[in-house]
Amino acid sequence: MKKVIYLGAEEGFEATRDALAGAADVLHVKAEPKDVAAALKDADGVLDASMKVKLTPEMLAAAKNLKIISTATTGSDHISREGLDQRGIPVRTLKEDSDVLRNITPAAELSWTLLMAGARKLPAALKHVTAGGWTREDFPGVMLRGKTLGLVGCGRIGGWMARYATAFGMDVIGHDPFLTIFPDTIRKAPLMDVFAQSDFVSIHVHLSPETTGMVTKVLIDSMKPGAFLINTSRGAIVDEKALLAALESGKLGGAGLDVLDGEPETTNHPLVKYAQTHDNLLITPHVGGFSPDAVRVVCAHAASKIRAVFEGAK
Repeated sequence: MKKVIYLGAEEGFEATRDALAGAADVLHVKAEPKDVAAALKDADGVLDASMKVKLTPEMLAAAKNLKIISTATTGSDHISREGLDQRGIPVRTLKEDSDVLRNITPAAELSWTLLMAGARKLPAALKHVTAGGWTREDFPGVMLRGKTLGLVGCGRIGGWMARYATAFGMDVIGHDPFLTIFPDTIRKAPLMDVFAQSDFVSIHVHLSPETTGMVTKVLIDSMKPGAFLINTSRGAIVDEKALLAALESGKLGGAGLDVLDGEPETTNHPLVKYAQTHDNLLITPHVGGFSPDAVRVVCAHAASKIRAVFEGAK
């Protein structure tokens, strides 16, 4: 029997185990580098639903039996491709599964949650009440109706964000050089206009050489005074130093982030330190796609790719 190691939540492990029943034994491995390195040595496959551990060239070179890595995520920048191509070992991701992802909405829902929480100063208001206060004048909210949402990336998640915004009476503009036909809910605009004209800007693009650092200091500085930036894609897409400077200066009203460059090692991250003493920066630990309902679906699908490789190798 072949061996597959699984990294991620228990719900995903159960779905993976069921999907590979009869084809492989699935071992739930703790998402720690030393545990993963040890388990990889005799693994035939990896299903990664965690992204917490970087799969280094050294780890993968020691995995002599490895035949496939399948992720239950759209991103795979934590996996070193060095040597995998020469060995003919595929790395499969959810990026290739638009039909499966179309109705998986947790990442869009979190993006919208961050937008609304920022607009209504929700964390500060909650803290105020639990500390014994009751002064609503300290927490003026932004009325969303009539405001403009700018989208960078207008695909699956951007499309859901546009639907939510439209339901709230917002105007929506967006930039996406890879999209030929835009949804009716999004008005196409140049990237600079998206930043300069929007009250809220939300980032929804994959990390790639083209998108790394694409949200530059120039774009951030062009944003309206008091505007809000949301990033639930990847930290490296945004110039985080420029974002921090815009928050510290008061130029931006706030930001909502589900991702940071260098995660999960974020203890000393400048944005985390800022958020410890400022309520206008909301940071969540890359939970956008994490919902038990969604995890079961995507893990079962990712496991089907491993089964196909194993069965094809018979």
